[in-house]
Amino acid sequence: MNKWNPTNLDYNVSPFSGLTRESWKDAGKYLLSGIFRHIENMDSPIVMPRNETEITYPHLKDPEDWQDAQRRAEIFEGLTRSFFIASVLISEEPELVIEGIPIREYYKKHILLCAMPDSPCYVGTYSYLTKDSLEQDRFRCCQQTVETCALVIGLWACREQIWMDYTREERDLLAGFLSDYGHAPTVPQNWRLFNMLDLAFLYREGYPIRREVMLDHAQAILDDYVGDGWYRDGHSFDYYSCWAFQFYAPLWNLWYGYENEPELAAAFEEHSNQLMKSFPQFFDRDGFTNMWGRSGIYRNAATSAFDGNLFLKHPTVNPGLARRICSGSLLQFLTRDDFLAKGIPSLGFYGQFMPMVQWYSCAESPFWLGKAFLCLHLPKEHPFWTSTETNGIWEKMAAGEVAETVLDGPGLCYGNYQANGSTILRTGKVLKNVGDIHGMWNYSKLSYHSKYPWESTPKQDERKYALEKQSRTGAEALLEQWALQPLQDGSVESQQYVLRHEWDGAFLRANVTYWAGQKEGVLYRRQYFDFHLASEKHWIQGMNLADFSVSHGLIRVDKLRLHKRPVSLTLGSYGFPDQDTCIIAKERDGARAIILKGHDHMGREKQMAMTMYDGWERIGILRSSGTNPDSEHSIIVYLQTESRKLYDASQPYLLISQVITKENLEDFAEDEIFPIERVSYADRYQTGATGPVRILLKNGEEKVVDFEGMEGRLSI
Repeated sequence: MNKWNPTNLDYNVSPFSGLTRESWKDAGKYLLSGIFRHIENMDSPIVMPRNETEITYPHLKDPEDWQDAQRRAEIFEGLTRSFFIASVLISEEPELVIEGIPIREYYKKHILLCAMPDSPCYVGTYSYLTKDSLEQDRFRCCQQTVETCALVIGLWACREQIWMDYTREERDLLAGFLSDYGHAPTVPQNWRLFNMLDLAFLYREGYPIRREVMLDHAQAILDDYVGDGWYRDGHSFDYYSCWAFQFYAPLWNLWYGYENEPELAAAFEEHSNQLMKSFPQFFDRDGFTNMWGRSGIYRNAATSAFDGNLFLKHPTVNPGLARRICSGSLLQFLTRDDFLAKGIPSLGFYGQFMPMVQWYSCAESPFWLGKAFLCLHLPKEHPFWTSTETNGIWEKMAAGEVAETVLDGPGLCYGNYQANGSTILRTGKVLKNVGDIHGMWNYSKLSYHSKYPWESTPKQDERKYALEKQSRTGAEALLEQWALQPLQDGSVESQQYVLRHEWDGAFLRANVTYWAGQKEGVLYRRQYFDFHLASEKHWIQGMNLADFSVSHGLIRVDKLRLHKRPVSLTLGSYGFPDQDTCIIAKERDGARAIILKGHDHMGREKQMAMTMYDGWERIGILRSSGTNPDSEHSIIVYLQTESRKLYDASQPYLLISQVITKENLEDFAEDEIFPIERVSYADRYQTGATGPVRILLKNGEEKVVDFEGMEGRLSI
């Protein structure tokens, strides 16, 4: 049970992943086996062993009545999210037995128990859970609303085997339970879709619903659409647009919209097809999902948007490409030996990683990834299963080419890098509260790399490592010569600037990112540090961001917008998994670089280089432990500035740097590590204070960075 070993492979129909429909069924059974090894008998609910108790619910420090409600929610969450997987298996194998438990009979029994007030597994109706609420709290939400939607999807997927096997009285009981949630208040963002699907399921099964409630929810969901296939969820853009809006809305079309609201259904269909134009490029050459946004423990659930498109009357997704990405992302997680904890998916992206986990999750929450398995509702003769896998844009790109997708609606830019097979995501339109460090990790990193999941705030690792013999002398000598200043805890973040006020020692991070779009191959954004909505922006420290792609990564040409000085800054690379890493230091024409060579947790070769140019004084490495999702130990290369004094235009305004990566240990060419031939400034101080800046690369390309007019393009 340490990791999944794929079976039933066919590299003729699946030349990239090898996976077939039977492989997917095997994977589903593998995950259910991890659950049911903890189920003692037919009466035991799906409540899994807890691996931590401080962040996830049930929250042990809450009042007992709150804990009781949370325990009920946990029972329901474990049942319904695992039902994503179980339902499609039950529909094909009604007599399936796992770990001695007949699966159909188990779910049939426990679904009913959840709705029976006299049952120890009763999870409560919305009315029951809110009966003692104060008047001002009448509209509070319940986790059970989320799970009722998972329940009706599962009941639809195995309708004949479970739903129709209930007596009329039992179906009526469940219908009343679902109606109470479907017609109840909900959260005004993606949660509206949970109510919509509850009501749509009831409608298609012949039960009465309030159509005006359905219409109110549906029009509100459409109002969240920003273009390019993306919806704004609250004030954020993340995978909820994919695994919620673009999965549930097409299913709502199928159950209700096409028949009753054809205009709304047409809009939802168009939005899904718009997403399919660019969503395949969101994944890398191996089909890997990028670690980004909240609820990262749901992992490859992001691929469920492809299945959502196939619910439609007129889907446009390439089925062979969709399966390749779905299978690639499945392999990304299930084949890792740290994916499971006590037999169930860990609270992390790979292994257990609590910095990314939110308070609304419980031990069973990761089974939201079961949405990816709903592709099994497609029959074996469906093109999703019969088409030969294709790798889309990756098969058409020239050596060293970078293909970029820029979406102004959600403020997203993702680049596909043929040289290393990675996808790098750059985000805008980010607004987080001051002090929300988790939100900043999830949303406001400068870039997100599909092969280097984001690192939380590094914690200095005091272990002493010897440099590899081939690089020891040169690297040690240069690092000592560069004489780095001592670091304080919290002074460095991976792929983020950290600004330090010299007078009080406070460290500030960017919690707001504005989007300004791309111009002549350069992406423009602006970040503000410690942004308070009550403050006027001219009092807030800021940074104009400009970056552009090179064959293996990104070059940054960022401009300081400081009010309070003196300050100093740091900038970190991606977190690098530290498995006996080889460290190389180089210097050329005034630029300095550190190159890391090593392996990730799975033994795959990794290489990263960070280069400092104008505006930076120092470069070094920080060893950390417990802050990287891939590896217990990690290394961050970082850059430092000296103090930026008050009102001194002769000091550098621009901070120029580069980070590049490889998925092998073959040396970077010198001109890849040091790609800049010349930087030409327009201002007389040669600091980048005013006017365009021209970056001439050694390959003959020239990039012009010009912040003029950026103010008028900012959006959030």
